[in-house]
Amino acid sequence: MDPLTISLVRSSFKSIRPIPEGEDYFARSFYAILFATHPETRQHFPAAMDTQRDRLMRAISYVIDQLETPESVLPLLAQLGRDHRKYGVTEEHYTAVGEALVAALALAGPELWTDETDHAWRLTIALIASIMTEAANSDEGPPTHVGRVIEHRRVLDDLAIVRLELDHTMSYEPGQYVSVQVPSRPRMWRYLSLATPPTADRVVEFHVRRVSGGWVSPAIVGESQIGDAWLIGSPLGSLGLWREPRRSRLMIGEGTGIAPLRAQLMDTAQLDGNPRTHLFVGGTYPCDLYDLDMLWALTRTNPRLTVIAVTEYSDNPWWVTGTSHTSGGVHDPLTGQISRVVAEYADWTDHDIEVVGSPSMVQTTKYRLMAAGVDTCNIRHDPLY
Repeated sequence: MDPLTISLVRSSFKSIRPIPEGEDYFARSFYAILFATHPETRQHFPAAMDTQRDRLMRAISYVIDQLETPESVLPLLAQLGRDHRKYGVTEEHYTAVGEALVAALALAGPELWTDETDHAWRLTIALIASIMTEAANSDEGPPTHVGRVIEHRRVLDDLAIVRLELDHTMSYEPGQYVSVQVPSRPRMWRYLSLATPPTADRVVEFHVRRVSGGWVSPAIVGESQIGDAWLIGSPLGSLGLWREPRRSRLMIGEGTGIAPLRAQLMDTAQLDGNPRTHLFVGGTYPCDLYDLDMLWALTRTNPRLTVIAVTEYSDNPWWVTGTSHTSGGVHDPLTGQISRVVAEYADWTDHDIEVVGSPSMVQTTKYRLMAAGVDTCNIRHDPLY
């Protein structure tokens, strides 16, 4: 795309986002126009649209920010195209979405909406739609997989480990994530990271933390039953696909963010010549470090792996029963905010770095590493939506 087109698209979009109300107005307008002009599309969306509107804004923001680096955004758009097959999306749907998007943008920022801006957006939308449709049409696999719950283990009051057996083999790379739909929450797709690498028995594992006020995560943690059938979309993300094979690695995971990191480590545990790897695992309290036994077991088969636990508080809160302990022969737990602890721990300028956690944790960690001299191109995280 030429610089003028990118500039027009970026400036017109940012003009509607100076305050949260601007974002909300645009997202509501977009869906109102889409459903009014093409009512058949409403069936693809959940009844409660709050999460969907937020996801729309984050996705558009990410794509616009990456327009000058096609090597970053093109693979994501292709993956999204393959993933959207689960909705039964056709080229007519992309046209409908594009027209509604242009109309909503013109309403949200009329002072900057010119013929040139309109043309720039139509070019951008056409390019995005062509990439997504081409990827979808070239994928020979099923639009979705069915996974039946074979184990549901509640390791914390607000966290469950769920294992499923897939109906067909699913091709994915360790570190990727997928969209899932559980039977009790139809049309409410949520993204979950795969916590294990591909296996011959077609078993996958997810780590799910209950989000207060959420629709889907409380149902997974508190209501999932053995035998439940989940729908699982196409794999997304490129977290583990970019690193240099021999380059030292730094992995930073908070809470269930360890899932895509452990999947990569499990995949490479038996390979010769593993790169030197430091894995920092974060939580608020020691009791939040629910998977340390598995991670420390990996250090016994991979001497080039170091696992370091970091918690904001050294002791559990009074309402937690039982005790938390660390296994012998591992790194002493550290106390503090994980972003600060990692940035001050060592010089990471010659490492490939992966960060997984909440959007605020990822951004804070990224900024502190950059302030310590790490080049931003050496830091990888998935899009924060």
